[in-house]
Amino acid sequence: MAKKLYYKIGEACKRLSIQPYVLRYWETEFPALKPDKSRSGQRVYTEADLTVIGRIKELLYDEGYTIAGAKKKLEAELAEQGSPKSAPAEAAPEPEKPPAAEAAAAPAKAPKRRAPAAKPAAGRKAKKPRKTGKPAAAAGVDTAAAKQVEMLRKGVRSALEQAREILALLDASS
Repeated sequence: MAKKLYYKIGEACKRLSIQPYVLRYWETEFPALKPDKSRSGQRVYTEADLTVIGRIKELLYDEGYTIAGAKKKLEAELAEQGSPKSAPAEAAPEPEKPPAAEAAAAPAKAPKRRAPAAKPAAGRKAKKPRKTGKPAAAAGVDTAAAKQVEMLRKGVRSALEQAREILALLDASS
């Protein structure tokens, strides 16, 4: 597809495989996403806008960020690039922090947890767990499931020990 100067909302959505209502919602949530309007009042998106929308989609759908987490991450990325749409005009620049303070101030990502794979309904994508930035205990780790896993581990260890004893008996009798 040839690159254009401006894309209407339908064209942008088709190109990025998202629904127009999703894009309109993202416009309300992400300050970096402010499309221009045509003379007739339609939203028109530039290549730069499409790049930002694509990154928002990656953060939300592929990397599993929440809206708030994706907003912070996108703002930080755009600030690094020096994009004019990176922050509201009235925002004052933050004072520089020493590297140790930056690490402490950075939001922590929750450890990845693997859930049993469930097949999505026909024609739908499987949902990925969202990164909340909260520690695992605060994110609602299922303690009953953790106890069940520990019981299973003990059972496997016991079965392994019994198998080793049987193997030792078989080796001794040969």
